[in-house]
Amino acid sequence: MSFKGWKTHIEEGDLVIAYLSRESMMPIVINKKETYNNKYGIFRHNDMIGKEYGSKCVGSSFDPHLKRLHWRHYAWFQQMGSHTGRGFMYLLHPTPELWTQVLPHRTQILYAADISFITSYLDLKPGSKVIESGTGSGSFSHSLARTIAPTGKLFSFEYHEERATLARGEFEAHGFGDIIKLEHRDVCADGFGIKDTVHAGMSRHETVLLRFWKCTVVVNWYALLNLIVFLDLPAPWDAIPATKETFKQRRTGKICCFSPCIEQVTKTVASLNENGFVDITMYECLIRNHDVRTIQVLTVADAIQSAKDKAQQKSLMMQQRKRKRQQRDDPKPDEEDKDQDLEPEADGADADADADASTVEQEPDADAIAREVNNMLVTKTPVEARGHTSYLTFGTFLPVLDDDMRIKEVSAEGSG
Repeated sequence: MSFKGWKTHIEEGDLVIAYLSRESMMPIVINKKETYNNKYGIFRHNDMIGKEYGSKCVGSSFDPHLKRLHWRHYAWFQQMGSHTGRGFMYLLHPTPELWTQVLPHRTQILYAADISFITSYLDLKPGSKVIESGTGSGSFSHSLARTIAPTGKLFSFEYHEERATLARGEFEAHGFGDIIKLEHRDVCADGFGIKDTVHAGMSRHETVLLRFWKCTVVVNWYALLNLIVFLDLPAPWDAIPATKETFKQRRTGKICCFSPCIEQVTKTVASLNENGFVDITMYECLIRNHDVRTIQVLTVADAIQSAKDKAQQKSLMMQQRKRKRQQRDDPKPDEEDKDQDLEPEADGADADADADASTVEQEPDADAIAREVNNMLVTKTPVEARGHTSYLTFGTFLPVLDDDMRIKEVSAEGSG
């Protein structure tokens, strides 16, 4: 199943992202003999074959093959999922963004916010050459390979052998085997194995012998220009001296270091300064969700009229409370007082009725309906948001000038 291309229909052996909700997704490798069970029902892989990506798949309440189980287990399976067969999920085409949400976590991963910022800041595009140290779970590698495809190359290094083996298998299965070259290597101790061997007088069409991964190959050195190094290591400052050796002496090199702690950033910046990097910048990448809503805003005249209506309603309620309090304090008034009490009640019967009705629910009148209402978009940020804090440190390694090259050659001859 290739992440680079696009298919319209699901076939056996394809990778499908089962979308249940925004917070619940699951990767499924289609095998017609298997089923996928969740709380919404039982979904047979055979029913998914031939469906279009993005379509809805309806599950059944239970699987007939489960009748061979013990009656207690069979009864439990009957109770789970959708009894009416109305449970459903969506079958989505895999993308690097969706894979980031569902991949098996072997290490801490980079999410869409970090990946998009790095891609934009480093100006990554098809044909770019990138070195990555710290493959991990492969979240950033998938997005990066899709960005630099089809002519770009990603040289990835992972010091943990088991993680390197698993990541290599995923890259091959997802169609990135020709773009991502993965090696099990500790770059902090052994370096990258790539050094600048290009001399000052070479042209862009000449070739050079490059020793890489214990093998010597002939490459066009111009194809390896615009090299970018990304470090996702516990101690990236230990790999910066080796990173410096990978850059071309005639070209500008860029580096990006991902760190979850500010203490790591401090040591990384110090190492970048010691090794001659310039334009060192650090960004903190945070995710902030905005709850967007539409509210109705009255005009100034309507707001004034609404305030007057509320004041009048409050006055009527105060008069009603005062009248009830007087009746409670003087339960047996004389006839004259009764007549005096009855007259305002008769005169204000409609007002009292309106006041009583307003305490329950005030129905909008024709004037209120005819009022002009303006809609306004407002946002609200939650107090606590999900996500992780990441610090992205960028640096630039400038090319070596001709005068600097001659000085180095003279120094080397003098020392010899």
